[in-house]
Amino acid sequence: MIILKNTVATFAQMKARGEKISMLTCYDYSTAKLQEAAGVNAILVGDSLGNVMLGLPDTLSVTMEDMITYGRSVARACHNTMVVIDMPFMSYQVSVEQAVMNAGRLMKEGRANAVKLEGGAAVCPQIKAITSAGIPVVAHLGLTPQAVNALGGNRVQGKSEAAAKRLIEDALAVQEAGAFALTLECIPAPLAKLITNKLDIPTIGIGAGAGCDGQILVYQDMLGLFSDYTPKFAKHFAELGQEMQNAFAAYVHEVQAGTFPAAEHTFNMNEDVMNKLY
Repeated sequence: MIILKNTVATFAQMKARGEKISMLTCYDYSTAKLQEAAGVNAILVGDSLGNVMLGLPDTLSVTMEDMITYGRSVARACHNTMVVIDMPFMSYQVSVEQAVMNAGRLMKEGRANAVKLEGGAAVCPQIKAITSAGIPVVAHLGLTPQAVNALGGNRVQGKSEAAAKRLIEDALAVQEAGAFALTLECIPAPLAKLITNKLDIPTIGIGAGAGCDGQILVYQDMLGLFSDYTPKFAKHFAELGQEMQNAFAAYVHEVQAGTFPAAEHTFNMNEDVMNKLY
């Protein structure tokens, strides 16, 4: 069976057919190979790597170099899966020119198929310029982690009438600017469904309910690998963190007991050669 590469056109076709889009974060080659084999439509190399890979308290310290290094590691494993790479904090906010240059780096050096950036009407000039340069853009509204200080923390967005109207206006604006998809994070499910129905481009929800055109989760959250905190919207599809801890403990025990490595894990040598060494 021939599996075609997931592209911008694929996303548009899936929305038109009412098919749900699956997306996960990923930051390394080995995990990306597993996600592709499982049939995930798209991988986001998210700046969430600051939390789950680098142990940072937020995403603000993540650099372009971080995104490029982790991004190209994932891209090497992906033949059918779309690879989207986050534009990190202050890589696109300063100017339109800066945004285009850094988006280009993520495509050329990170081997991305698309880039993602946070914000609504304020970043529409950047979205328009990036897409005009031939680079697909995923927009991101709702809880935007790079603006965590301005938002006053990780809070659900769009709950008031005024805030909800702003989100709708921003969603329409980023679509008009050329974004081919929109991530909606931590907004009420009815509002996310309304936005989804108003847009021609697909929405990808995270903490935004089942009414979106697709879903994304941080893969460490959905596998139970990240224990610093668990978002309300994250379902554990497995408890691999505990399984890994058990395996590490078993390894430590066998090393200390001298039972690993056993004979089947070692290499032999010709006895005549050995005798000549004494």
